[in-house]
Amino acid sequence: MADRRPTPAKPGGIARNTAIYSMLTGLSRIAGLAREVVASSYFGTSGPFSAFTFAFQVPNLVRSLVADAALSAAFVPVFTELLEKGRKREAFQLASTFVVLIVAALTTLCVFFVLMAPLIMPPLTPGDEFTPALDELMVGLSQVLFPIVLLLALNGLFVGILNAYDHFTIPALAPLVWNFVIIGVLVGLKPYFEGPNELYAYAIGVLAGTLVQLLMCLPVLRRLQFDFEFKVNFRDARVRQVLVLMLPITLSLGLINFNLFINSVLGASVSEAVPRAIDAAFRLYMLPQGMFSVAVATVLFPALARLATRRDFDGLRKLTGTGTRQIFLLLIPAAACTLVLAEPITRLVYERGEFGADSTDIVAEALFWFSFSMPFAGVNLLLTRTFFSLQRPWLPTGLGAASLVVNILVALALVGPFGTGGIVVATAVASAAMSAGQAYYLRRELGGHLEGGATARAVVRILVASVALGAVAYALWRGLDELLGRSLPAQVVSVGGGLTAGIAVYCVAVIVLRVPEAQQIRHALRSRLRRT
Repeated sequence: MADRRPTPAKPGGIARNTAIYSMLTGLSRIAGLAREVVASSYFGTSGPFSAFTFAFQVPNLVRSLVADAALSAAFVPVFTELLEKGRKREAFQLASTFVVLIVAALTTLCVFFVLMAPLIMPPLTPGDEFTPALDELMVGLSQVLFPIVLLLALNGLFVGILNAYDHFTIPALAPLVWNFVIIGVLVGLKPYFEGPNELYAYAIGVLAGTLVQLLMCLPVLRRLQFDFEFKVNFRDARVRQVLVLMLPITLSLGLINFNLFINSVLGASVSEAVPRAIDAAFRLYMLPQGMFSVAVATVLFPALARLATRRDFDGLRKLTGTGTRQIFLLLIPAAACTLVLAEPITRLVYERGEFGADSTDIVAEALFWFSFSMPFAGVNLLLTRTFFSLQRPWLPTGLGAASLVVNILVALALVGPFGTGGIVVATAVASAAMSAGQAYYLRRELGGHLEGGATARAVVRILVASVALGAVAYALWRGLDELLGRSLPAQVVSVGGGLTAGIAVYCVAVIVLRVPEAQQIRHALRSRLRRT
């Protein structure tokens, strides 16, 4: 059996992988928005759709704790370490052990939940608004949806294996296919149900899409010669090592979810509209985060793990510095777009039906202040992954807890005088504090600077280019808005035209200003086009 070991990632390859991953992730986010539009056109904001929301939230919360990010982030460093030492058979035996462990543990959990859902779910519904019929629907939908926990845990493991081999295309493409499968099943099966039970078509679509997403990994795993073995060793110290690494990652995810909950609670003290407004703004804010920072951190994580295994701290510092500048290159201009066009973007995406001008104002205010945290949140994701590659996950977990305290204190101080803006500003302050804390402790771990001088010089140039982006985008939007009016096609032209012109100016500016990471992406895309 040929031994395929992952090779060190080159800067051009990293830039190319990041560009591909970003593009596919962006397409999946657009498909996700299309899925929401289709579902909303069928079910609006009805009580049955709220029952579906509750039914999906419980398995989704469990999924965030035991599957996807938590499992993959804990598994990749240990798996990569074995590959780096030429112990591929042991690496795949470890993966096989976790397949058995996941199937045994989560199948048991799924069976328990399906049986106990009639007792678990009804107490979660608020007040007396949910009728017994809605509770019954919610229970049935949750029983259909809960198996996604098992499927997503296996998917997280398989994606970790693919990422360790620097294979990112299928993991990035799978969510796009996931959304299309859900839309297709929803549209196709809905006529076979009646009344509120039509939401079973949506639940079955989610389950089917998740299964297809998992199956997409299997052909690539076969090409990597991954042979599943029933011979497992639960006493393997590396199994315990992965599980120990998962604990702080799980806590980190819990802190993130709790942070969002605190924002909602404080928002409710301002008005009943604010929690939803913050959530709506957060979804817009997460679009560039998902396209760019998640892409960079995901593509760099296996390379970081390999460098950490070799104890190549010089290489780790250099790669972390490069990744930080890449994230700033992508997210500072994204923040500039949402800063200057917060209101027109919100109006274009949301303002229709029950979402009126007053709602646009509140969401736009939240989106404006979220913009300041966008680059810091992206860098935090990368720095956290660097700690994971060093198998030191407790440090970012502790810093995450401290940033949560900062967020609560600042929000409590500002919510009275500034309302919605005060709550979201607190998130930006906490994100900046988290970035500073992670950079400080990572320097100590790596015994040297994280290319701070080079990063500072790049950020100054990126800020200059982003100011030009913001000025051009706002001026062109304003002119087109006054000329064309605010019909939906006119808004698409004015907002799209402003963003397109601003981004074009930004791309030219960062190349003229010789931002190194922009040059890397430019050369990688040129090479790709030549080969094509």
